[in-house]
Amino acid sequence: MWKFIVRRILITIPQIILLSVLIFMLAQAMPGDALSGLVDPNVSLEQKNALREKLGLNDPWYQKYGEWASGLVQGDLGQSFRFKMPVSELIEQRMINTFWLSLATLIITYIIAIPLGILSGRYNDSILDSSITGYTYIGFATPLFIFGLVMLWVFGYQLQWFPTSGSVTPGLEPGTFEYVLSKAQHLLLPAISMALIQTVSTVQYLRSEIVDTKQKEFIITARAKGASESRVYNKHILRNSLLPIAAFFGYEITFLIGGTVFVEMIFGFPGMGQLFIESILLRDYSVVNAVVLIFGIAAILGALLSDIILSLVDPRIRIK
Repeated sequence: MWKFIVRRILITIPQIILLSVLIFMLAQAMPGDALSGLVDPNVSLEQKNALREKLGLNDPWYQKYGEWASGLVQGDLGQSFRFKMPVSELIEQRMINTFWLSLATLIITYIIAIPLGILSGRYNDSILDSSITGYTYIGFATPLFIFGLVMLWVFGYQLQWFPTSGSVTPGLEPGTFEYVLSKAQHLLLPAISMALIQTVSTVQYLRSEIVDTKQKEFIITARAKGASESRVYNKHILRNSLLPIAAFFGYEITFLIGGTVFVEMIFGFPGMGQLFIESILLRDYSVVNAVVLIFGIAAILGALLSDIILSLVDPRIRIK
């Protein structure tokens, strides 16, 4: 088991290095540079070139990458040209909001998905199963950004059950009950919106596992021995069907990355996704590089976590 984990981690390291190179090269290929729009249009070309030279923007790409990668190792993500502050401090402020949004989304996703998947799998080919399957088909076909806008319009503007933007009501003192309650209110609508779309894959996956497990030989044998239906279902079918869902958890992290970008922009939620879009529009390359790298590492680590969990569930996939 430990041999498999070590090998899997060793594979992850070059993936992260390659990811950092690709991110840096793509950022360099974007039109303009970090100086674009910062200087007066009337400034002469010679002065602009001198400033670019001073900031190191004219250095070869490999030299700039080496300096950037060296800073990453030391925890220095660079300086934001637009926000006038270290990128690490800027990301720390936004990452906290994205973390709580992602955690709330995961919790709501599993609260909805597991009961629906169990009911759909246990009573497959029934009216209940058809209703749940219909919901998943609609979820698969509905773009998240469209669904988010509808949720915002209905529950934010029409019913006014939730705030329509921000992460907390301005003026509240951090640590107070009112502050925590306001954070929860601002968090719920974007989390529910993302969870209702993200839950459909888990429902379908769990349903398929239960339906497939019910047809296996050891289930038929258990019934032939006279085991009650509730015992067969709870001890054999459900237990074996839920284990792969644990392995699916790591990939849920990857799915969240794309979702937070759309949801945070739609709901005006100040997190990593919103920061990512703002930095692209403002050509703040140091922030773009750092955010994309963090998203990429999260996706790689999510896949690593899923592989490790799956190896615990099914030892047959371990590398010998």
